[in-house]
Formats: sequence, structure tokens, C-alpha cells
Amino acid sequence: MELSEHIKTANVEDVTLRRPFHPALRGTLCVTSHHLLFSDGKDEASWQLLILLKNIDAIEKSVEILFGYPRAVGSSGTITIKCKDLLVLQLEIPGMEECLNIASSIEALSSLESVTEMYPFFYRPSHLTLSSPWGLSSMEQYYKQTERLWDRWRVSTVNSDYSVCLSYPSAVIVPREVDDDKLIRSARFRQGGRFPVLSYCHHRNGMVIMRSSQPLTGANKKSCKEDELLLQAVIDGSKLGYIIDLRSAQQAQQARMTGGGFESKSCYSDWKRIHRHHERGKVVQESLIKLVEACSDPSHSVDRWLSKLENSKWLSHVHSALSTAGLVVECVERDGHSVLVHGSEGTDNTLLMSSLAQLILDPASRTVTGFLCLLEREWIQAGHPFQQRCAHSAYSHARLKQECPSFLLLLDCVWQVWRQFPLALEFSEALLLRLAQEVYASDYGTFLCNSEQERCAAGVKENTHCLFQSLLRPNIEEQYLNPLYEPTDLVIWPSVHPQSLQLWTGLFLRWTEYAQNMEEAREEVWSIVKEHREQAGPDRTNNMLSTHCDTLTPFENLMDELTIL
Repeated sequence: MELSEHIKTANVEDVTLRRPFHPALRGTLCVTSHHLLFSDGKDEASWQLLILLKNIDAIEKSVEILFGYPRAVGSSGTITIKCKDLLVLQLEIPGMEECLNIASSIEALSSLESVTEMYPFFYRPSHLTLSSPWGLSSMEQYYKQTERLWDRWRVSTVNSDYSVCLSYPSAVIVPREVDDDKLIRSARFRQGGRFPVLSYCHHRNGMVIMRSSQPLTGANKKSCKEDELLLQAVIDGSKLGYIIDLRSAQQAQQARMTGGGFESKSCYSDWKRIHRHHERGKVVQESLIKLVEACSDPSHSVDRWLSKLENSKWLSHVHSALSTAGLVVECVERDGHSVLVHGSEGTDNTLLMSSLAQLILDPASRTVTGFLCLLEREWIQAGHPFQQRCAHSAYSHARLKQECPSFLLLLDCVWQVWRQFPLALEFSEALLLRLAQEVYASDYGTFLCNSEQERCAAGVKENTHCLFQSLLRPNIEEQYLNPLYEPTDLVIWPSVHPQSLQLWTGLFLRWTEYAQNMEEAREEVWSIVKEHREQAGPDRTNNMLSTHCDTLTPFENLMDELTIL
């Protein structure tokens, strides 16, 4: 079926658009295969609103009928469009039939399941070509650039045809002394074939962060000698390693009844297992829905709003993620031991912890390029199922299937770090907001599909453009730079005290008057800070950064100090 066949009414005149912070506009509404276009049509320089249909999470329609006749002249309908980026619009459409046709077209075209029918396969901007390199770095390039890996680690292409693990990339980094046959046997012992692979090697002491899925020990307490040898090779020469299991001890025990399990002390004697319970899947998705519901209703009293915010438990998930990431960092940086992180499948919370730990540990991950490379390596290539997890956002009325805002939770955690350490990250909140929007609906192919294998099968790299490449174009990257950035080799230790974690107003209150006022105030503050920073010189700022990182100075205190400059 052609996409155009879903369009029952292509355009309607005299439509009234209502949107936040702007007066109502009357104009023409057009529906195309991938966009909703509104134009006030006043002159050649008319104002236009273009919405990617993939960005629409839900629509609600109501029809006014005059004199009891559905098709009476003067009948009209209202469509409320709720977007995945949390924007809510209203369209008043003359004519009941036109209103229902527009609503039906939007519902069909906003829920396309075929990847090759989605807009990234049709997006052809003049400043980009399909012959340009797709992506920022491969696993082989990352290995070549990381000299400290060369002695004890190697790149394995055992998964080159994706037969060992469907969700892993074609190349992974593993201990040099472990051959591919052992990797295959280890993969059979891990859920989904996700055997332990290297995520990060610390530049200070050579300790590593590994990630995998749970072992399939089952009720019979099965074991795998090759899996044990793989993990032993990770800590060769060291007395101890830590396994951070992202489930409670009870959940790990219960997993054995369904074929899963955990690493027993008898088989992995040199590894100490620590359990940290993290919610996942439907629980986290419902938490997001409750949070957005609380933020979308301006009629609440302050007490009522704070109560609904707390009941959503979203900040509890943020707290848990940053707390466990801090534990991983403490094991690697302070204790000097390697860490294996896993939950059940190893495609959500596992990636969240490994990437947050690297942001805290690794100065290179705090630059714009380094952060995007981190996301590409730890989320895109590592097999986070974006298409399943981001099928719907917080407004959809569809029954929850495999949706989970794991990536959005990562961005929120990074925002918390950025807010506490405003000098340590090269990028600004604007980059995080852009990524939060792109992951749900994008012109680019970066977040399509659920794995590298699926992207190869669909021809994503050959037929779409890469978001990360576009973001690093000089004239674009400048929009996302932090004017306060001062590089530091220090580990940054974010505070997880309740008073240190705040609602990400820039995202969740983005379309409210409060957020608009805050954005204007923030721009003014940054311009003042830049001016004073240039007058004060770099030494004063560097001293402030060192103090901030060593003592976990709250952001508010730092801003007080900046205003003195």
C-alpha cells in the first residue's frame, strides 16, 4: 500500500491553530506522507509549522454538530495533537468529515512500522550526501586509538555475520588470550548471546568496565567453563573483580526458575557480586507517563503538584542510576578493580550504567565529539532496541508493549551531572534536548531499528544520513557548546542527595511559561558569565573547577561564586 493511500483529505482551508505562548492562527493545513504542514498563507513570507508525523504520539478528536445534523453547514471538529517531544497543539477544522479524515490520516501515517517507509529514507538535504561516512567510529577504530588496550586485549570479529549474538555489533573487544571458540561457548551461556565484552578501559590504572547479559544457570545451576575463563582473563594479575548485578538478590534467584540466573561464588571465586535493584520496562514507562501528566496540568496547587511529582518516582530512577554508576566508578577509580555490569537482557540498564560511569571517569567522554562517540558505542552499536523502546512516549493511548524510556533516563542523568558541574562538560543542555527529541522522531537514521544487524538488513547506512555527523558540522556544533567549559582530568563525583537532584524543567516543562522565562534568564546569565570570564582569565576559572570537582560544591554555590567575577 502506497503511503499516499493513507491520506483521505490532503488539505483543508480555514483551519485554526492553537499552540503554547502564541495567539491563534488561521490558515491552511496539509497532510503529506511524513509531515503535517500548517501555513497562515498571508503572503510569500507566510509563517509555517512543520511537524514530522512520527513525532505525534496521540491525537484526540471531538466534533461539534449543529442542529442535530452531522453534515450541517457550520459543523466543525477539533483535533488535539500530543507530540512525543511533549508539545500539545489544537487544530479547529471546519467540516466534520474533513476533521475525521485528517485524524484518520495522521493516525495511520504516524504509526508506520516498516523502517524503509520512514522519513529518514526520504530525507535528502542539500548539505549532506549519502556517500559521506556513516557514524563517528567503529570498534576497530576505537581499539586503534586506545593504546592501553593493545597488550591484553584484541578485536574479535566472531560475530561478523551476527550468528553468535543478534544484538551485538560485528566486532567486539575481548581479552587477547580468549579465542573465538571460547567466546561462542560463552555466548551460548548468556541470555541473547550477549557474552562479556569490554566497554571501557580506565586511563589511570588500566582497570576495565565489562558488560553482558545474565548467565543461563537455570534451576539446575548450570556452569560454563569458557565463560569462567573469559572473566578470569579480565582480572588476570588482579586479586578481585566486581559483578554489579542490576537486580535485587531475590530477583536474581527468581530468574533461575525461568532459565536465567547469576554467577555463583563457587565458579567465579575471584569475583564479588553486588546487587543493585533497578526498575525497567513497563514500570519506568509508566513513571514517565505519570510525570508528564503532573507537568501538563497547570491547575494543580503546589502541594498537589509536588505530590504527583513524587508519586511518579521518576527522580527515584534518576537517583538509582547515578548512585549505581557512582558505585561502578568507585570500584574502578578508588578500589582499582575491574567491573562486570549486567541485569537480565543487558540492553537497557546495563548500557545506562556503563555509559554514565564513563562520563564520570573519562574526560574525553565529556566533549561533544566524545559524548556522541560514547552514545554511538554504548547504545547504537551495543544493541539498545530503540525502535521498540521509543515506539511511544508519554501521551499514547496504545497498550504498552516493549516501550521504556531508558535513553531518556540517561539524558536526564547527564543533565543532572551538567547542572552540578557546569564547567566540566563541553556540551550544553541544548544538545541533550536535541537528542531527547531525535530519539523519538528524526530526519536521520541513527536511532532506527533495534540493532546493527537490523540496520544492515534494512540498508540504513546506505540510504539515510547520520545525526551525529550532522551535529558535528562546525556551524551546527557551535549551537551546542557550553560557554563555561574548562577541560579537567579529574573524576567528577555527582551528588545523589535528594536536594541535589532536580526536575529537568528544560524538558518536562519545556512548553510552559515557566520554561520560556527560564530559558531567557539562562541566556542572559550565560552572556554575563562569558563576559566576566573573559575579564577574569582562565586561572581563576580553573581554580574554581578544581574546587568544585574535589568537594562536590553544589551548583547554586558555584553560580554565586561566578556572579562575583
